[in-house]
Amino acid sequence: MVDKEIILEWLQKADEDFKFAMVNYEERKQFFAQICFHFQQAAEKYLKAYIIANDLDFRKIHDLVALLKICILKDPSFEQLKPDCEFLVTYYVDTRYPVHWPTNFSLENTQKALQATRRIQSLIMQKLRPITY
Repeated sequence: MVDKEIILEWLQKADEDFKFAMVNYEERKQFFAQICFHFQQAAEKYLKAYIIANDLDFRKIHDLVALLKICILKDPSFEQLKPDCEFLVTYYVDTRYPVHWPTNFSLENTQKALQATRRIQSLIMQKLRPITY
């Protein structure tokens, strides 16, 4: 049995990333790359919380699509999150280093990142409710 406190720690860290991104988003800060990065980080931690809660193959990676595949092995309904993970995964690397190619850091993309993260958050919290409460 997985320690409930460990799951709650991962969820708390995910919530912190999500709230940090939301504060900047709601204040209309123009730091779109950083906001999207924190939405990606929140999604990553929500997925990892699910993986840990179900004693699945935990991997120290940032690839949301790969993490999602691990979740799908346990619960095929996670397949619905594939477009969201594919969208958010690009914000991990692009926001951390200078890039010399076109990027999509705009208010519109930030709104899409928020929506994608909310869908991931919602499904994870729904699935973990029996374990965490």
